[in-house]
Amino acid sequence: MRRFFGLKNPKNQRQRCTAEREREREREREREMKFAVKAWSKGRARAGVLQFVVGSSSSRSNSPSHPTEIEIETPALLLSTRKGLPFFISPDLLPSLPSDSHLLQFSPLHFLEGITPETISAIGGLHEMLGLHEYGFAAVPRDSIVCLPHCDGTNKLGASFETPFGRILIKPSEYIKFISSMKPNSWTTLADEVPAWVSEKRNKTSVDRTVRWLDDCIALSSKGGNIFGAIVGGSSVEERRRSAQEVAKRNVSGYWIGGFGLGESMDDRSPLLNAVTDCLPEQKPRQICGLGLPEEVLQGIDSGVDLFDASYIYNLTAGGFALTFPLERIVRNVSDSQLSNKGSDGTKINLNDAVYRKDNSPIVDGCRCYSCQNHTKAYISHLLNVNEMLALILLEIHNTHHYLGFFRAIREAIKGGKFEEFRNHFIEDSCDHVFATALSA
Repeated sequence: MRRFFGLKNPKNQRQRCTAEREREREREREREMKFAVKAWSKGRARAGVLQFVVGSSSSRSNSPSHPTEIEIETPALLLSTRKGLPFFISPDLLPSLPSDSHLLQFSPLHFLEGITPETISAIGGLHEMLGLHEYGFAAVPRDSIVCLPHCDGTNKLGASFETPFGRILIKPSEYIKFISSMKPNSWTTLADEVPAWVSEKRNKTSVDRTVRWLDDCIALSSKGGNIFGAIVGGSSVEERRRSAQEVAKRNVSGYWIGGFGLGESMDDRSPLLNAVTDCLPEQKPRQICGLGLPEEVLQGIDSGVDLFDASYIYNLTAGGFALTFPLERIVRNVSDSQLSNKGSDGTKINLNDAVYRKDNSPIVDGCRCYSCQNHTKAYISHLLNVNEMLALILLEIHNTHHYLGFFRAIREAIKGGKFEEFRNHFIEDSCDHVFATALSA
């Protein structure tokens, strides 16, 4: 009998393929994001828990041997990054931040130049490349800092963005190629974001395109993952509602609310947000882009938003500002010392100001961050004036630590049923300080 050596048994090969697909599905189920609402305030504001799995079963020696589940309480802050790393804080200093800072946001468009998607995929994804196995990554099309939507350049083929590399048109297939190579814990579908002043016809077109791209992204994504469906609609309440209703019909893990911070007023924003969140299921997380100021965050939370980006921290740090507003309690009066402080507006101080060059106190008394525990306003002011990079590192550490504390205070207020009181006191105190400063000028 003639025997053929080296030929594989087709039946055994099919069984192995089936077993491998089953193992892959099991790994995908393990990596599914989970979200649960734990408390409601009197209105739409809510506190919850977001669970996701980090780590991998990779054979690389520096990978954790077992996946680890991380819990993030919401409302939460996603730390803004460039190519997966904070703008100024180095990876070795990340552990100095509070434990609720383990969710990092990035835009795949950051990688348009430099290392290719094929190389990132060969390394094993963004976690492997950066060595941040204990952190979650959330991918979004735009980051409100260096990758901004350009609605005039967007067409039926893809979305246009202003980037450091020029104006770029990104098609759904190209976008998914980046997502597949980077393997983020969650990712947002491509969106056609428009500013507040566009016509009703353009608003309708943006919704139609975004829904079509959502379907394209889902179809093109072979491994699925934790998909956040993009919701747009500009300044139209009707189109916002229609967009939310369409996305809610799709099988997605959460929702990304885009098109804010593009020219709408504070007064117009709440009806637009409420039109969206009222159409979404309660047991899925809601992420937003473009709201960063404390007052804007409070407005978003009041409408039921769970996740916010940290572009505000970057803008503060780059400008030499440090957050100082009280976290433990709401201060209803403005002291004379605050009014005489020329570098302060009640929420932040400008350490570029000459008034701090001889101030040997920490940025905030009692703050537990590395910067306040080890350095003074005078030292950081000096570093800023001589253009030392360490100034921005210390400021970003403090501002991140302080803003995370702001979110913890919000969560406690929601759990205690006092969010509305917390929000009103915060806004009133800000207005009181501005008014008192104007009178003393």
